[in-house]
Amino acid sequence: MEKGKNVKHIIAVASGKGGVGKSSVTCLLAISLARQGFKVGIMDADITGPSIPKLLGIAGYPERKDKLYVPLSTDLGLKVMSINLFLEQEDEPVVWRGPILTKVIVQFWNDVAWDDLDYLLVDLPPGTGDVPLTVLQAIPVDGIVMVTTPQDLAGMVVGKAINMAKLMKKPVIGLVENMSYLVCPDCGKKIEVFGSSKVQAMGEKFGIKVLGKIPLDPDLVKLADQGQIEQYKVPEFFNDLPSLL
Repeated sequence: MEKGKNVKHIIAVASGKGGVGKSSVTCLLAISLARQGFKVGIMDADITGPSIPKLLGIAGYPERKDKLYVPLSTDLGLKVMSINLFLEQEDEPVVWRGPILTKVIVQFWNDVAWDDLDYLLVDLPPGTGDVPLTVLQAIPVDGIVMVTTPQDLAGMVVGKAINMAKLMKKPVIGLVENMSYLVCPDCGKKIEVFGSSKVQAMGEKFGIKVLGKIPLDPDLVKLADQGQIEQYKVPEFFNDLPSLL
């Protein structure tokens, strides 16, 4: 592999639908892998709605070395590249058309020093348009983790992303259902806020392994808002990712 691209595995995290928690799942996967001793990077490919730097509590303009941008590092050692690291204000809008967005994605792969990583996780934006298409065509993605929620609408839209992956001949290695339920703090009962889980049926329909379910957890929300998501106790099923490749 070319200089600056010593990456063993590249995993995209996708959904097709916005608001299902792809960025949170990307971070939790990265945290799990890092805690297992792997060297991990995150490419924030959601150019117009980047969330990764906020979740991980990092900021600062990436330096350049040998004509390559150097990703910023988190407390756990995660290497991160995001368009928000190049903006003066974190809420500054990125109002670009498709050709520019796709150019940035290619630069995030070609012009960033992704050195000596066991895993590079790519946080995809919603939909099946220019940016997801560019990632799957221009970057040697090994597999995709799909994120869904219990709602029928989410399942329908995620199905589109799964079928896109099939068209691109990229394997979907697992399904994660986010916001699956809420645990009552008083009685411990599971409350299905968004309806009954449908991830098992979806997995059977498409022939995809179900990795697990993530509950609605106020602690996760609090730590994410504080930029301290690395302190969260990640569900154990995230540890299974290395065995799926």
